[in-house]
Amino acid sequence: MSASSIRNMEIAVIGDLELVSALRLAGLRKTYAIQSERHAAEDIRKALSECMSDPEVGVVVMLEEYAEMAGDAVSKYRQGKSVLPVIVEVPSKRGTRHPDVVAYYKQFSREYLGFDIEL
Repeated sequence: MSASSIRNMEIAVIGDLELVSALRLAGLRKTYAIQSERHAAEDIRKALSECMSDPEVGVVVMLEEYAEMAGDAVSKYRQGKSVLPVIVEVPSKRGTRHPDVVAYYKQFSREYLGFDIEL
Protein backbone atom coordinates (compact mmCIF):
# COMPACT_ATOMS: atom_id res chain seq x y z
CA MET A 1 0.00 0.00 0.00
CA SER A 2 1.47 3.31 -1.02
CA ALA A 3 1.73 6.37 1.22
CA SER A 4 -0.70 8.29 -0.97
CA SER A 5 -3.35 5.57 -0.71
CA ILE A 6 -3.02 5.58 3.09
CA ARG A 7 -3.49 9.36 3.15
CA ASN A 8 -6.71 9.02 1.18
CA MET A 9 -8.30 6.47 3.49
CA GLU A 10 -11.54 7.35 5.19
CA ILE A 11 -12.81 7.18 8.74
CA ALA A 12 -16.08 5.30 9.23
CA VAL A 13 -18.27 5.66 12.30
CA ILE A 14 -20.70 3.19 13.86
CA GLY A 15 -22.74 4.84 16.57
CA ASP A 16 -25.99 6.23 17.80
CA LEU A 17 -27.75 8.99 15.91
CA GLU A 18 -26.12 11.75 17.96
CA LEU A 19 -22.52 10.56 17.37
CA VAL A 20 -23.14 9.86 13.70
CA SER A 21 -24.80 13.26 13.17
CA ALA A 22 -21.95 15.10 14.89
CA LEU A 23 -19.30 13.32 12.83
CA ARG A 24 -21.26 13.89 9.62
CA LEU A 25 -21.10 17.60 10.41
CA ALA A 26 -17.33 17.17 10.82
CA GLY A 27 -17.15 15.76 7.30
CA LEU A 28 -17.27 11.98 7.69
CA ARG A 29 -19.15 10.32 4.87
CA LYS A 30 -19.15 6.65 5.86
CA THR A 31 -21.56 6.57 8.77
CA TYR A 32 -23.77 3.88 10.25
CA ALA A 33 -26.43 5.01 12.70
CA ILE A 34 -27.75 2.13 14.80
CA GLN A 35 -31.32 3.06 15.62
CA SER A 36 -33.06 -0.18 16.50
CA GLU A 37 -32.26 -1.45 19.99
CA ARG A 38 -34.05 -4.67 19.16
CA HIS A 39 -31.67 -5.59 16.34
CA ALA A 40 -28.69 -3.53 17.48
CA ALA A 41 -26.13 -6.35 17.72
CA GLU A 42 -27.05 -7.65 14.26
CA ASP A 43 -26.96 -4.13 12.76
CA ILE A 44 -23.59 -3.42 14.39
CA ARG A 45 -22.10 -6.66 13.03
CA LYS A 46 -23.40 -5.86 9.54
CA ALA A 47 -22.01 -2.29 9.62
CA LEU A 48 -18.68 -3.52 10.98
CA SER A 49 -18.45 -6.17 8.27
CA GLU A 50 -19.07 -3.53 5.59
CA CYS A 51 -16.41 -1.24 7.07
CA MET A 52 -13.83 -4.00 7.40
CA SER A 53 -14.30 -5.14 3.82
CA ASP A 54 -14.17 -1.62 2.36
CA PRO A 55 -10.62 -0.92 1.09
CA GLU A 56 -11.17 2.84 1.48
CA VAL A 57 -11.73 2.63 5.27
CA GLY A 58 -8.62 3.00 7.45
CA VAL A 59 -10.25 3.67 10.83
CA VAL A 60 -13.57 2.53 12.27
CA VAL A 61 -14.80 4.62 15.21
CA MET A 62 -17.48 2.93 17.27
CA LEU A 63 -19.12 3.40 20.64
CA GLU A 64 -17.70 1.23 23.43
CA GLU A 65 -21.10 -0.24 24.21
CA TYR A 66 -21.54 -1.23 20.55
CA ALA A 67 -18.14 -2.92 20.58
CA GLU A 68 -19.35 -4.91 23.60
CA MET A 69 -22.64 -5.87 21.89
CA ALA A 70 -20.75 -7.24 18.90
CA GLY A 71 -17.70 -8.32 20.88
CA ASP A 72 -17.24 -11.56 18.94
CA ALA A 73 -17.03 -9.73 15.61
CA VAL A 74 -14.73 -7.02 17.00
CA SER A 75 -12.39 -9.66 18.46
CA LYS A 76 -12.37 -11.58 15.18
CA TYR A 77 -11.30 -8.53 13.20
CA ARG A 78 -8.72 -7.43 15.77
CA GLN A 79 -7.13 -10.89 15.79
CA GLY A 80 -6.97 -10.99 11.99
CA LYS A 81 -3.72 -10.48 10.17
CA SER A 82 -4.75 -7.18 8.56
CA VAL A 83 -3.40 -3.96 10.06
CA LEU A 84 -6.15 -1.78 8.60
CA PRO A 85 -8.78 -0.75 9.36
CA VAL A 86 -8.15 -0.02 13.02
CA ILE A 87 -11.18 -0.18 15.31
CA VAL A 88 -11.22 2.66 17.83
CA GLU A 89 -13.75 2.53 20.65
CA VAL A 90 -15.01 5.85 22.02
CA PRO A 91 -17.12 6.48 25.12
CA SER A 92 -20.82 7.20 24.81
CA LYS A 93 -22.64 10.07 26.44
CA ARG A 94 -23.15 7.75 29.42
CA GLY A 95 -19.40 7.59 30.06
CA THR A 96 -16.69 5.02 29.64
CA ARG A 97 -16.15 1.51 30.93
CA HIS A 98 -12.42 2.11 31.43
CA PRO A 99 -11.50 3.26 34.92
CA ASP A 100 -8.29 4.88 33.62
CA VAL A 101 -8.96 6.28 30.16
CA VAL A 102 -5.45 7.71 29.76
CA ALA A 103 -3.86 4.31 30.44
CA TYR A 104 -6.29 2.63 28.04
CA TYR A 105 -5.51 4.94 25.12
CA LYS A 106 -1.74 4.82 25.85
CA GLN A 107 -1.87 1.03 25.70
CA PHE A 108 -4.02 1.18 22.56
CA SER A 109 -1.56 3.49 20.78
CA ARG A 110 1.39 1.35 21.88
CA GLU A 111 -0.30 -1.76 20.49
CA TYR A 112 -1.41 -0.29 17.15
CA LEU A 113 1.22 2.39 16.49
CA GLY A 114 4.19 0.87 18.26
CA PHE A 115 4.91 3.84 20.51
CA ASP A 116 3.41 5.79 23.40
CA ILE A 117 1.43 8.96 23.02
CA GLU A 118 1.19 11.29 26.01
CA LEU A 119 -2.33 12.54 26.63
